[in-house]
Amino acid sequence: MLESKVTRWACLWLLAWWAGPALGYSNGRVQVVCGSMEPLHGHSPSPDPAPYRLTVDGSTVKPGARVTVTLLASNGSSPFKGFLLEARDAAAPHSTVALGSFSLLQPGVSQLLGCGGRQASGVSHTSDSKKHQVQAVWTCPEDSPPTVQFFATVVQKKKLYWVQVPGPVVAVAGAASTTAGVLTPPTTAAGLPAAFSSEGCGHNKSCLREPAGCRPENDPDCFFLSFRPDAIGGSALFELSGPAEGYVALGLSLDTWMGNDDVYLCIQDQGRVHIQAASVSGRTRPEPAPEGTLRDQTGAVADGVILCRFRRDVRIPQTDQRFDLDQSYFLFLAHGRAENGSTMRHHRQPLISSVRALVVGPPVDLSGSRSPLIIKLHGVMMLAAWMWVVSTGVLFARHFRHVWPDVLLRGGKLWFQVHRGLMLLAVSLVSVAFTLPFLYRGGWSKHAGYHPYLGCAVLGLCIIQPTIALFRPAPLSPRRRLFNLFHRSAGTWLQMQAGVCLFLGFRQQALLLRGPQATGALVGWGLWILLADLGLHFHSISPARANKVVQHMATWFSSAGNTGDTGDNDDLPLVTLEDPSPPQTYVFEKTLMLVFQLGNILFFGVLVNAVAKV
Repeated sequence: MLESKVTRWACLWLLAWWAGPALGYSNGRVQVVCGSMEPLHGHSPSPDPAPYRLTVDGSTVKPGARVTVTLLASNGSSPFKGFLLEARDAAAPHSTVALGSFSLLQPGVSQLLGCGGRQASGVSHTSDSKKHQVQAVWTCPEDSPPTVQFFATVVQKKKLYWVQVPGPVVAVAGAASTTAGVLTPPTTAAGLPAAFSSEGCGHNKSCLREPAGCRPENDPDCFFLSFRPDAIGGSALFELSGPAEGYVALGLSLDTWMGNDDVYLCIQDQGRVHIQAASVSGRTRPEPAPEGTLRDQTGAVADGVILCRFRRDVRIPQTDQRFDLDQSYFLFLAHGRAENGSTMRHHRQPLISSVRALVVGPPVDLSGSRSPLIIKLHGVMMLAAWMWVVSTGVLFARHFRHVWPDVLLRGGKLWFQVHRGLMLLAVSLVSVAFTLPFLYRGGWSKHAGYHPYLGCAVLGLCIIQPTIALFRPAPLSPRRRLFNLFHRSAGTWLQMQAGVCLFLGFRQQALLLRGPQATGALVGWGLWILLADLGLHFHSISPARANKVVQHMATWFSSAGNTGDTGDNDDLPLVTLEDPSPPQTYVFEKTLMLVFQLGNILFFGVLVNAVAKV
């Protein structure tokens, strides 16, 4: 009996010990995961690039010296709740051994951890409060390897977190270097190499940048490419940088479609950057080119930004996979994850130059876009259909039947002709816009999520609605009320479904609207339609309700003052209700429709501007 009780309590203790980590650590005491740095949240880490980055206040350090390490959210990113910060050997970051020791600068926000039995070798949070930045001071150990790299696991919420976000590599003075080929020029205040600069773009070198006009020397979110031929024109020097988790890549293409391209990859692997020439056939993985294609290769990772520089001859004989640089090409800039030195599919549509560029030609400052023109047209046509055409047509049918009762247009009442014309125009716009992505992709997209399925449902309902309207019963038919109920309900559902489809569409890789401005405009547009509809609705029912109240009051006073002798109520004020009313001018309805259209112009302009900048 005693043995069974002991066994039962032992099982319960073991179960509680194993279940503990899975419940999460809002108090930050996460020594149990110091090795893997992966939270035991029961979910997979996010595959997207982390919107957080690590910085240090120096690129070199001596044993026993200190550097300040900062974990911060990028501009416009959401704050984080939890974190784990460690330093590891840059040559073997997966060894799970934490190096050095930390001291705190923000004791109320952070705490020290003893990872792997090493005192104060890790830093974590003390609570799940929202944070935009945390700092700690790291002391280099006496037995430090030649290079040390900082890593952070960052938790935005339980289901959204990033594991081992790589930070800058710090060289330890006096140690034998094992990072041959790593670029180590002087650094600016932002931690980026001074050699990567936008100075001279369009004058002595050609550049392609995103965002347009960004400066990589002080903007860590800048994707940057520069190239220039040497003095005799026999080779060209390329510089490529950008904030990426695994790799940044340059592609030379004869068209704006991915496939049959000349590609150059800068891949981060365990704190080092390897530069590789490759070729792409169709939408397949890059095939590495033979060694010796590139010269003067140097690469580095600084503050989460991958940088690489290489030189290539204008012509490479005995190969048909390398493009000659004395011809013009479209330039592609892509980035994404890499695992064990192997590149994964890029997260976003590549940045593609607007025009072809001649690598050995005159310097130009190029512009580019991540979204093809045909996809932008798809988005703008859908916005025009739902923001203007459909919303205006619906308001006319619901609230403007009595505004112009005697005005006819081509033999029919004005409201009905406007409604029918706008709905047919909407079906035409949606149908044309629907075909554009299929023309671009050449078929069905396997990576677009629910958006294409929902789009098919929207198009189907768009066609069903006017088709059903052809068979609507006569005005006095007992089925007319049932038809009106179904037609209006289906139309409302269609508008809601189209709104969701627009939201999903603007999160697609081919038309990714980043930042809160576009999202705010979409939300504002939805609320704008709702407010206009409710305003017209309540305005239309308010006079009727007031009239009913007056009638009830007049009837009550009539009954109270009537003696029952004659039943004559002609002298009561109620008779004024039967007098003909002056014709209504419907100023409120007309004014609201004008204001509604002005609001539509504002929201439409904001979204079209966001689409144009992609």
